[in-house]
Amino acid sequence: MLAAVGEASVDDLFPTVPASLRATASIDLEAGLGEREVFEALSAMAASNQTPASFQGAGCYRHFVPAAVSAVMGRAEFATSYTPYQPEVSQGTLQASFEFQTYVARLMGLDVANASMYDGASAFAEALLMAMRVHKNRSRLLVSAGLHPEYVEVARTYLCGHGRGEIVEVPLAADGRTDLAALESMLGDDVAAVATGYPNFFGVIDDLGGASRLAKRAGALSISVTGESLALALLRSPGSCGVDIAVAEGQSFGLPPSFGGPGVGLFATRSAHVRQMPGRLVGETVDEEGRRGYVLTLATREQHIRREKATSNICTNQGLAALCATVFLSLAGRNGLRALAIENARAAHLVAERLHREAGIAASFAAPFFNEFCVEVPDLDAVFARCTASGLVPGVRVAPLLPGRAEHRGRLLVAVTECTSAADVDTLVSRLAARKAA
Repeated sequence: MLAAVGEASVDDLFPTVPASLRATASIDLEAGLGEREVFEALSAMAASNQTPASFQGAGCYRHFVPAAVSAVMGRAEFATSYTPYQPEVSQGTLQASFEFQTYVARLMGLDVANASMYDGASAFAEALLMAMRVHKNRSRLLVSAGLHPEYVEVARTYLCGHGRGEIVEVPLAADGRTDLAALESMLGDDVAAVATGYPNFFGVIDDLGGASRLAKRAGALSISVTGESLALALLRSPGSCGVDIAVAEGQSFGLPPSFGGPGVGLFATRSAHVRQMPGRLVGETVDEEGRRGYVLTLATREQHIRREKATSNICTNQGLAALCATVFLSLAGRNGLRALAIENARAAHLVAERLHREAGIAASFAAPFFNEFCVEVPDLDAVFARCTASGLVPGVRVAPLLPGRAEHRGRLLVAVTECTSAADVDTLVSRLAARKAA
């Protein structure tokens, strides 16, 4: 190979890498093993894994995934597909995207949804950019302090290279919901959008309707941001609350939380703003013989006809992840999804009641919640360390995600789903109750 390209050594292929770095870049690998030996070694490693009882959430949730999801997504037609550059040839892919859009639009209570985004955080960032496209002369973005802090950081990253857009935080009231009085005082004719969590990062079900009414009164768009998409099966839809753009993380629909990913972003809006929506939109039509078919109706990305006027540079969307969500939602159906949401909400409220009654753990906020809630745990770091050492992850500590805010020092975010066993709940309650003796 070297002779064919006219070089004397491998080093000659990398003249731009300094020789001092190349000298230390060698990889000390052991001799290769056969397939049987590799299988045995990996099996031994897997056997050492531990599966702790976990009450973690904070935007990534453990839900049961039916076997049909893996069976459909594993088909070669889907698993190996890429962005169809001649999309109408890929009728199966387009139909799956169309069905996905339909489910998302119905969940959000809005007119139109796109064919998915990368995740909830990027969908939120794109929503802010879209709001500034709709309101070209406005650049202030009012964001509730109840939004996931990582979502806000992603949005700041998007905006820093955009040349305009200022994120301003709206404080929370004592009950954990957005302080509407503070929001009203902050609104002005320079505000492009108001973003509210639904539920928010702390699990609280915010007053989305109230925030939307204030936003509209000031001429701004209202954006809802949902980290636990299953909640949308039980709560009033964002659209019915007056929201203009609704975004969410769809991981709860058929995607396991393995090592934190992947996710799939849900994005819906009103038809009046469809031309400013990022990503791609699949439509349904009929061919010359009257047969139903699917077409790529809107794709204003920079590689298509819009070029520099594109609404977004999102390219290959989360097609496979969106397919998982589509299969999951089609299996559950309207009634099944609502029943699952009710099961989650009831289970979480029972756990919260037991923690208060048996362990003396008080809730941080009085507002309603879905399947996740925030509690106050004295000496949380020590308690958390003891729990994890004994095979229990009691939740997510809020303080590391919101550094520098003293009010969050002892706050623990606890998530409960249908996958949380009664034994796990007993362990959580007993460990947190035992903190007094420790």
